[in-house]
Amino acid sequence: MKENLIESKVSKKMNLGILYTLPLTVWLGIFFIIPMGIVFIYSFLKSGVYGGVELEFSLESLKILRDPSFFRIVLKTLYFSTVITVITIIISIPTAYFIARSKYKKELLFLIIIPFWTNFLVRIYAWIAILGNNGFLNSLLSKFGFEPVQFLYNDGAIIIISIYTSLPFAILPLYAVIEKFDFSIIEAGRDLGATNRETFFKLFLPNIKTGIVTAFLFTFIPMLGSYAIPKLVGGNSSLMLGNVIAQHLTVTRNWPLASFISSTLMLITGILIWLFLRFYKSEKEVINE
Repeated sequence: MKENLIESKVSKKMNLGILYTLPLTVWLGIFFIIPMGIVFIYSFLKSGVYGGVELEFSLESLKILRDPSFFRIVLKTLYFSTVITVITIIISIPTAYFIARSKYKKELLFLIIIPFWTNFLVRIYAWIAILGNNGFLNSLLSKFGFEPVQFLYNDGAIIIISIYTSLPFAILPLYAVIEKFDFSIIEAGRDLGATNRETFFKLFLPNIKTGIVTAFLFTFIPMLGSYAIPKLVGGNSSLMLGNVIAQHLTVTRNWPLASFISSTLMLITGILIWLFLRFYKSEKEVINE
């Protein structure tokens, strides 16, 4: 009897769990899984004469894998994404550390969150007003007798503005981990004769790995599909994969090719998330042990 009661209670809890997760499952299915499936299917259909697709199986989109210029854009996208992510994390770690150790945590976090209140495009145009040929910096240089500098429409502009837009996404997860860090470990390490460099690399960084990985994913993945920043401040020679996808959707109207490139990006994103989940699981198992 007792076993039957326990089994009935467990089954009821499982049914309630399914009911609780049903809205989320439906939401993800309609707005995430189904659109991803459509994009994947479009990758293997024939391009329509006037845009769109024809319901005919085709591997025409795969020919782009033999295009050297496409691979140059892929490598450039990976290079930009990696450089921006590394610099962003290098800046974010000391920033998050300072906030976590400060008496004014709430005020400083408020300043980090403020950019989210402003439209993304408005922030980009604000940087254009600062870095433009007639912008704030060049106006300041001209007052001191210097020639105008081409700050915009180059790779440097993409990196600077992308770092600015990515910083909040890296600082917040790092702060969440550092704020829980037991700083007495660092003091103990110093008492045992460890230098500041040793305590930082051997004690501090290993204990905030989860925050670093999360900051990496939150920065690197959006940069892979970045469109607005390269389009507005990068110039014609600074194409990234996001711009190529948009070009095939709106200019050449080759939807299968745009879908194939998008599917490739989704695959890379999925692999990174899978690696992150494996890393997080292993970290959790080590802590439990």
